[in-house]
Amino acid sequence: MNVSNQEAIVVRSQNRSLRQRRSRGLWLGLAATAVMVFLLANVPVLERLVPIEWFREVPEVTRLHPVVAAKKDELVALSENVGIHVVITDDFRSTEEQNALYRKGRSDEGAIVTQVEGGQSYHNYGLAIDFALGAPGGKVLWDLEYDGNRNGKSDWLEVVTIAKQLGFSWGGDWVNFRDYPHLQMDFGYSIGELQRGWRPPDQIAAVKTQSPDFR
Repeated sequence: MNVSNQEAIVVRSQNRSLRQRRSRGLWLGLAATAVMVFLLANVPVLERLVPIEWFREVPEVTRLHPVVAAKKDELVALSENVGIHVVITDDFRSTEEQNALYRKGRSDEGAIVTQVEGGQSYHNYGLAIDFALGAPGGKVLWDLEYDGNRNGKSDWLEVVTIAKQLGFSWGGDWVNFRDYPHLQMDFGYSIGELQRGWRPPDQIAAVKTQSPDFR
């Protein structure tokens, strides 16, 4: 191979390498642009990845969230309209109370009633309630087939339907551990975000509810 052919091969190789570097640079630039767009569009979500204590003091949760409390009262009233007496058996639950429940069926006597320890339940942040059915004689029932208003439907599932229309999600829809008495409103906050101190504001305008007409 003569010198001129060698030089031509070297030039072609250099050109190919230059094109490859330019192509990689273009793709890196596009990727960086996409990341920036994502960051700008998701600032509220991304900020919850860090503890809120970095920015301000976190007040302790000691009661139901105001919206959850109001919807709880609506649930009870609307259920009464169709002849169902709803008994709220639990709402806000402290970390200590959650840990006591978690010990049942484990280190303490009784059946297992929860799969999560303190700080891992929406009850601990005032975003969940548990319910049962009231029956004549002051009885409290956890019976999914009970039809106290005698309309041919499960009272329990009628309550669940009303609750969902008010914006609650139902633990009975969970796959791994069905919690039939459990109703919650998470407002788009994960347990991890709540553990990091982030809280839904007291006034939530974005709660998706229907307006049930139960008479």
